[in-house]
Amino acid sequence: MIILRSALFMLAMLLLTPPVVLLLLLCFWLPLRYRRLFVMPYVNTVMWLIRHLLGIEHRVIGAENIPAVPCVVLCKHQSAWETFALQQVFPLTSFVYKRELHWLPFFGWGLWLMPFVAIDRAAGKEALNQVAERGKLRLADGYTVVIFPEGTRVPPGQKKRYKVGGAWLAKKAGVLAVPVALDSGECWQRKAFIKRPGTVTLSIGPAIDPTGVEPAEISARVEAWIEAEMRRISPHRYLHEATAAATVAAA
Repeated sequence: MIILRSALFMLAMLLLTPPVVLLLLLCFWLPLRYRRLFVMPYVNTVMWLIRHLLGIEHRVIGAENIPAVPCVVLCKHQSAWETFALQQVFPLTSFVYKRELHWLPFFGWGLWLMPFVAIDRAAGKEALNQVAERGKLRLADGYTVVIFPEGTRVPPGQKKRYKVGGAWLAKKAGVLAVPVALDSGECWQRKAFIKRPGTVTLSIGPAIDPTGVEPAEISARVEAWIEAEMRRISPHRYLHEATAAATVAAA
């Protein structure tokens, strides 16, 4: 049944995405805001399919921490699930993503037409400037900018180095930085065809005011909160740490 559900979801995405992108291409002349709103019925349909076809529900913790003004969201990244779900949780989002995604048929073309922030990850420090300059424009236009600070999808229970780009943007733009933890990888693993039913937990942390705080410190606070929250919502993924601590204590 899980295999059949996953196959039907893939088929639905293959049938749904190309027509939406083609319609979007025909509407290239529309202002960015209208193009962004144009794709929301598609996003809502995908989330409906995820819930009713794949059987993946979700719960949101800390919704009261969502600022009433545009902010920078720094989120754990485990699967493609959050690229859809965050658009429902945070109003009017703009994602920071690697420019190479533009080469993906249909999906990449759709990204190119969105008011998102495409960066060249090979540009080094210049990539930071790209995030700051383009991200500030999106924030000024009323968008909340979403960044995955680890830069890629990371399996549950693991972490990569947190990059400072999102914190840099929050500091330069003078907006709140909001950390987000989630466990979507429990249902939807990276590059996996099979999606398993379950409930994804998405936890939103207290916003961090960048006033008087350096980007490195903002990034460190974001990382500390997210990684601590991951151990709370996915304790089974960190049992090895408890075992190691117990061994040290016994010694």
